[in-house]
Amino acid sequence: MSSKQRLNLLRLLALLLAIGITIFIYTIRDQARELAQYGYIGIFFISIIANGTILFPVPGILFVFALGAVYNPLGVGIAAGLGAAVGELTGYLAGFSGQAVVENISVYEKILGWLDSHKHLSNLGLTLMAAIPNPFFDVVGLAAGTLRIPVLRFLLFVSIGQIIKMIPIAYLGSIGAPYIEQFIGVE
Repeated sequence: MSSKQRLNLLRLLALLLAIGITIFIYTIRDQARELAQYGYIGIFFISIIANGTILFPVPGILFVFALGAVYNPLGVGIAAGLGAAVGELTGYLAGFSGQAVVENISVYEKILGWLDSHKHLSNLGLTLMAAIPNPFFDVVGLAAGTLRIPVLRFLLFVSIGQIIKMIPIAYLGSIGAPYIEQFIGVE
């Protein structure tokens, strides 16, 4: 088998893995709530599940908000941020596969072009895009995989950004929980 054939096989396997993970996660999203009973490890896995889908939203930020009222918000933010970064690997793998999941979509083309032309800023770009609540982050992962940004570098800078995003959400949950409970009449 030639190196080109091996690369194409690897790309196909990466795409199939990303699709399989997405389908699996989407089907078990309701059972993910049970993981919260396992503390920070459970939060980590909930976050992987919530962020492991490609272009199918799962409300992971709501879990972070709610669990910030139950556990230490700093720990919740860190566990959720790390899990979110691992979950984003599905988009990265789909991009790495070279398959045109979102090809010719203007947002993808813009992100791909920016990351490609600003390679010296790609670490900062990954961090900033992960740090803001961003419905297009799956597209960022796809672009990063397409550009073959090293996976460990992708994980590091996406983790930093996700943690930066999740910590304030967890703290908002810890601050807002008493008001929400009062509003809905929970004692």
